[in-house]
Amino acid sequence: MEKIDKLDRQILNIISKNARIPFKDVAEECGVSRAAIHQRVQRMIDMNVIVGSGYHINPKILGYNTCTYIGVKLERGSMYKDVVPEFEKIPEIVECHFTTGPYTMLLKLYARDNEHLMELLNSKIQEIPGVVETETLISLRQSLKREIPIYKPIEE
Repeated sequence: MEKIDKLDRQILNIISKNARIPFKDVAEECGVSRAAIHQRVQRMIDMNVIVGSGYHINPKILGYNTCTYIGVKLERGSMYKDVVPEFEKIPEIVECHFTTGPYTMLLKLYARDNEHLMELLNSKIQEIPGVVETETLISLRQSLKREIPIYKPIEE
């Protein structure tokens, strides 16, 4: 696998703060050509360093006022591979993690309100074969959201 060098890290720092920044502005800030930025970004996409781009949608504007984290306990951890496809059928679930600790899985979902949340829990999530227990944590406010920091590697 190719290494990520100082210029790549500089580019990542810039575009992670503003994915819509024109490559000419990135090139100017980095002191290289626009073509070099384009090539570097494409290489990092090909290497799966950059795994997506797009717009972040504000769920509240679309009527999803309740952000919830749900700890899920399964009958057996090995049922994970059977349960994930069932979670994929529930569009309000935006993240699903197989975890260590008190829960087998951790879900993040958005509901319109508490009534909608109760419907998702009782009629969908808890009805999935293998799900034996859930614990719901409602987020009152998101105080921080950011990308992973881009550090300089020790060997540079």
